[in-house]
This record gives sequence, structure tokens and C-alpha cells, in this order.
Amino acid sequence: MLYIHIPPADNWDERREEFVSFPGKTLQLEHSLVSLAKWESIWGKPFLSQVKKPKTYEETMSYIRCMTITQNVDPISYNFLTEQNLADINAYIEAPMTATTFNENKQGPGEQITAEIIYYWMIAFNIPFECQKWHLNRLLTLIRVCSIKNQPQKKMSNRQILSNNARLNAARRKAMHTKG
Repeated sequence: MLYIHIPPADNWDERREEFVSFPGKTLQLEHSLVSLAKWESIWGKPFLSQVKKPKTYEETMSYIRCMTITQNVDPISYNFLTEQNLADINAYIEAPMTATTFNENKQGPGEQITAEIIYYWMIAFNIPFECQKWHLNRLLTLIRVCSIKNQPQKKMSNRQILSNNARLNAARRKAMHTKG
């Protein structure tokens, strides 16, 4: 959860040709699967694109509105976001929100990840739907951990099997006080 304080400001409104005063506002934002699904329903394209195309200003502001969980926010408020506010929001979105790390090489572009794909993964791994309100990076890390933990164990080579059996037989002979 991120709290953003938009400071009070005065701006010139070119349409009405007058100054507009903004009293300031604190917004509560959440980068979650719920926010992602709202944004994708508006724009009709994946938010998490394998091809890192930067979002347009309109797309970015739309996502910030989708992230907002503060009730009854005047839409004008978003016009007063400062550069620092936007930097803080971007840092929050990019934050891993976990200590888990992975050592693997990323290979070429895969499938497009959409909200529906993430919901599918949640269902496939029996992840409760309350997690859709987690920070998105934390949820994706949990899904990745579930995927790794659910992979079948690697088969042992013949040499490993023979060595393991010899070790077990030796332990049994010792425990039973026998020679074979």
C-alpha cells in the first residue's frame, strides 16, 4: 500500500481563463491484480508486456486511477500529481516486495501475461483470491515459487541409485549386525 500526498497548488485553467486552487489530497494506492484487471478492461491490452514499451501519459494516469483505493477522489486531483509523486508511484510499482530471488536465465519472449492468466495461475496453484489485493510483484513471486515447488523431482542417474542403495544396505547391515 502506498500513500501519496499531493500538495496544495494553484494552476491556470486555459479553458475558463482563471486560476484553479487545489487544496491538496492524500491518495491511497495499491498495485495489485485488481488494479491490473481494471486497467486491462479499459485499455484492452496486457499491462505486463514482454516487450517493454513505455506506457503513454494517458495509460499511466489511467493505471494510477485504477490503483486508487481512496473513495470519492475528484478526477482533477490527478492533474496535480508532482514529478516526485509519479517517481514514488513508479518506484512502488517496480519494488519486489519480497526477499525471494531466483537464479535463472530468462529465455526469449513467452506468452503475454494478462490478468486472466494470473487468475488462472492462482486457481491452478490453489492460491486464495484474497491474494489478488497483494502487491502484484509479491503475488507473481508466490506464483513462481508454487511453480518451482510443483515441478517433478529430477530423476537420479544409475550411479546415484546404486550409490544410494549401497549406503542404505550398509546402514541396514550395521543396524541388524549381519554381513549380508
